[in-house]
Amino acid sequence: MSEIVRRVPFPFDGGKFPSELGAVVQRTVLSGEFPVLVVIHDDDDDWLIGDAVTDASDPEVLLISHVRHLVERDPSIEETADLPRGYAARRVSPSAPWTIERWSYEDE
Repeated sequence: MSEIVRRVPFPFDGGKFPSELGAVVQRTVLSGEFPVLVVIHDDDDDWLIGDAVTDASDPEVLLISHVRHLVERDPSIEETADLPRGYAARRVSPSAPWTIERWSYEDE
């Protein structure tokens, strides 16, 4: 796997997450304890991936990882690769469809 890169020109070629793209990922997702239930592409062009259960405001639960690692485990995450800046994709289970909604940090 390549070096982790925070930003890659968007939209992504082929509608797929680039192998070098990194995201802020909740530890519970990276470990496989919980599935990915939320993907956020924030206004600053950062990607955040979570479980929709754990408190994401706690820096102790956040890690940086290649998005590709998560897509390899759950290919349905690739469906969110075209998520516009400032939007979140959410689902209630790994087999449920993604719903897209406008998103911003709570203090905005």
